[in-house]
Amino acid sequence: MAGSDTSGDAVNPDRVETSRPSPKTQLRVGRLVKAHGLKGALKLELYTDDPDGRFVPGATFTLQVPESSPWHGKPLTVREFRWMNSHPVAFFEGVEDRDAAEELVRAILWIDQDAAATTPDDNAWYDHQLVGLDVVRDGEVVGRVIRVDHFPAQDLLIVRLSTGSDAEVLVPFVAAIVPEVDIEGGRVVVTPPAGLFEELTGDDEPEPDPEAEAGD
Repeated sequence: MAGSDTSGDAVNPDRVETSRPSPKTQLRVGRLVKAHGLKGALKLELYTDDPDGRFVPGATFTLQVPESSPWHGKPLTVREFRWMNSHPVAFFEGVEDRDAAEELVRAILWIDQDAAATTPDDNAWYDHQLVGLDVVRDGEVVGRVIRVDHFPAQDLLIVRLSTGSDAEVLVPFVAAIVPEVDIEGGRVVVTPPAGLFEELTGDDEPEPDPEAEAGD
């Protein structure tokens, strides 16, 4: 996860903007989830706590869409942002009707952000800050973060286990499972559900005893 506009909340990875490696640091600020009406409006899933500040008229985003999309490689600029029945809805330049809006459904919106220009809030981190952190469970280091994967529903911490093998665990980066991120301390604390780590870290079944089997 990465820099965000969140403030005043407890650690809340579910709602912060996220970044991905790029010549410039990029923040993921939203996803277009559904065409709304006949005039090109789109409903948004927000990854920022400051949508009214991010989606101002003239704001331009980089689009994450399939290469086959007619919007691949094109920017998307906000024409109007409003709330309709508590849902965020946006109109964009060049999207004049429902058919055009349908072409953008599931697109993810990114915005360039100079990592040196701002300091992330306490509730948000850049990918490069997370990679390399020790992963601590019940006071013991169980692995290390090797990368962060971004998906529409949530982000995942990819953890290389401290077992001497190449085993990896995909840890949902949500507050219930990652309640603490300590950049200065070089660690993240995890409280995973049963089985998330155990499936790969050990074999609780005892080895069979050939002599005992022969004696049966």
